[in-house]
Amino acid sequence: MPVPAGLTAPAWHLFAVFASAIASVLMGAFPLLTSTLLAVAAVVLTGTISPAKAFAGFANASVLLVVIAFLVALAVVKSGLGRRISLFMVSLFGGSSLGLAYSIVVTDALIAPGFPSNTARGGVLFPIVLSVAEGSGSRPEDPEGRRLGGYLMFCGMASLAVSSALWMTATSANPLGVQVVREFGVAIGFGKWLVVAAVPALTALLLLPWVVARIFPPGIGKTPEAPVAARKELAALGPLTRDERITAGIFTFMILGWVFADLLQLNVTSVAFAGLGMLLMSNVLNLADIAAHGETLETFLWLAVLFALSGQLNELGFMGYVGQRLASYMVGLSWPMTYVVLIVLYVLIHYMFVSQTSQVLALLGVFLDVGVRGGVPAPLMAFALLFASSYFSVITPQGGSQNVIFVSSNYLTQPELYRLGLLVTAFFLAVYLLIGTPWILLVT
Repeated sequence: MPVPAGLTAPAWHLFAVFASAIASVLMGAFPLLTSTLLAVAAVVLTGTISPAKAFAGFANASVLLVVIAFLVALAVVKSGLGRRISLFMVSLFGGSSLGLAYSIVVTDALIAPGFPSNTARGGVLFPIVLSVAEGSGSRPEDPEGRRLGGYLMFCGMASLAVSSALWMTATSANPLGVQVVREFGVAIGFGKWLVVAAVPALTALLLLPWVVARIFPPGIGKTPEAPVAARKELAALGPLTRDERITAGIFTFMILGWVFADLLQLNVTSVAFAGLGMLLMSNVLNLADIAAHGETLETFLWLAVLFALSGQLNELGFMGYVGQRLASYMVGLSWPMTYVVLIVLYVLIHYMFVSQTSQVLALLGVFLDVGVRGGVPAPLMAFALLFASSYFSVITPQGGSQNVIFVSSNYLTQPELYRLGLLVTAFFLAVYLLIGTPWILLVT
């Protein structure tokens, strides 16, 4: 196919390789790691992009944070602290799988405003979810037993997408988006964001565990005996062991570092490296533990490659070109139709992005401009795009770096992740269009 007018050959060829890599995974032709390694080799060997740009993802702070968070979660489980946390949560909410899922969603929503990085927040949630799943007897290698773990993992992953839309400070992409929409005369502060976001976000969070249970049944329903048994086991554990105390202290240090990262001008990835270093220094974790978990390296490889290739699609102008081409088809539509079509397209385009921030920088302004020119009220278009920039992250396993922490647990297969991602994103889209739209118009 010839290069479309307005695009360079490298941008068009990179898109062909990137799309082929994702399609091969969706069709089950290759695992994600295989397709991404073939893709990066293809674009470098053909001279489509330079090696430095193709391999830049291996030094990306978000990619490194995902890997470190996964290893810290390993320490939480190995030390026994994870089991203790798991028993405590089961003792409170373990009467049903739905209760466990709601405890995860509520925990995430409450801590979200203190975390400027949703990847860091995923690093806090993941050990808890993993401990609860394993403490309930769910293992990734068990074809049926894994369903509870898969259900809880996806609820945690999807919860991060909506809690990031609930609070302006819950992800670094939100303040960037606020700066973009300010150029269109829409000024947004913390309080205004919360008021406008509250109704659609809380509706989505309230229904999320129930919706996921319908799509991916956890295999376990009511378990009235579980809380009683958990309390007995918790009592039998006795006081915290040395490794549990050390892990709890280091984990607390990391959480505080992530929460106050902006105030203290700390790099969140460096805080994670410090925590991992202390866990190794205290021998809570050792090199053998890391070597035994090969999935960490696998995750690092495919995430780094996809992150770099997606970034290059944006840098070479492909994403901006797509946004402008799509916008050209909006001419002549009524403003409500323009609004709906733009939001749906903005969400679906995230299949091509591995970073929420990169899509905000590349396309939010383009789509907002087209919407306003088409007659859509600027506050409505601005808030709808800002919220979509968070909830669309669950549409693919690589749609947000925070997802990858949960994906690495192996409780869900790649086809299941893509299917669940599409269906749950469609659910979020419906909530924000049907409930969020009238609410935004009412309060802005």
